Amino acid sequence: MEGRVLIVAGSDSGGGAGLQGDVKTVTCLGSFASTAVTALTAQNTRGVYGVMPVEPAFVARQMEVVLEDLGADCVKTGMLFSAAIIDAVARTLERRAGGVPVVVDPVMVATSGAVLLEADAQAMLKLRLVPMASVLTPNVPEAASLTGINIVDVDDLPRAADALLAMGAGAVVMKGGHLPGERVYDLLRTADGYERWFDGPRIASRNTHGTGCALASGIAAGLARGLRLEDAVARARSYVAEAIRRAPDLGTGAGPMNHAHPCEPTAN
Repeated sequence: MEGRVLIVAGSDSGGGAGLQGDVKTVTCLGSFASTAVTALTAQNTRGVYGVMPVEPAFVARQMEVVLEDLGADCVKTGMLFSAAIIDAVARTLERRAGGVPVVVDPVMVATSGAVLLEADAQAMLKLRLVPMASVLTPNVPEAASLTGINIVDVDDLPRAADALLAMGAGAVVMKGGHLPGERVYDLLRTADGYERWFDGPRIASRNTHGTGCALASGIAAGLARGLRLEDAVARARSYVAEAIRRAPDLGTGAGPMNHAHPCEPTAN
């Protein structure tokens, strides 16, 4: 089967983000999802109430057995939590997934504000994983933390993207959803000089939990099926926008999107 995506990320017990959101996204965009769990979280739409990391060696073991048997056409990383887990993931990718594109979503903080990346892990992320990223997909706070650049408007996105490319990423999708304005701007820049802006109207909704996870896993699903990067980004953005519009309006906090909308009988 074309389109095998290995997702290396944390579990979201609320089902809106993390592994659960990634699997839904990859599946409904026509690819096959396998997983390596990096951490368990106890969370719902109101927040994260606990985090239990998986032993780094066992994270690596999950990756190894999947890659050995099922294989992967793309790897997507999300919540990695600790420096030790990041190093284990990077070592496994080096040994077992040479030549496979890697989409790195540098998950640091949950929508609720809970820390999903330990303070001492950011240096390891920059040292080991960012240079392995075929595509890096930070939001504004993540990019600001990684680069030290104060990102206050759309004009700051190219400078942040260039700083991340200088760290070794093959391409960067700077997500501008945290910036103010009636339109949301995202910027794709690659190490070979390609640039494309994407924009669309901001959708007024509380149901945006997991948007970053879904965009990154949507890009991975497209790359796994052989789409060009810009086409994979465009498809993933359209998917996320429609998932917000069709959200089931669950919970009392930041609600989940409708990841399954392409799989629904009424979907166009």
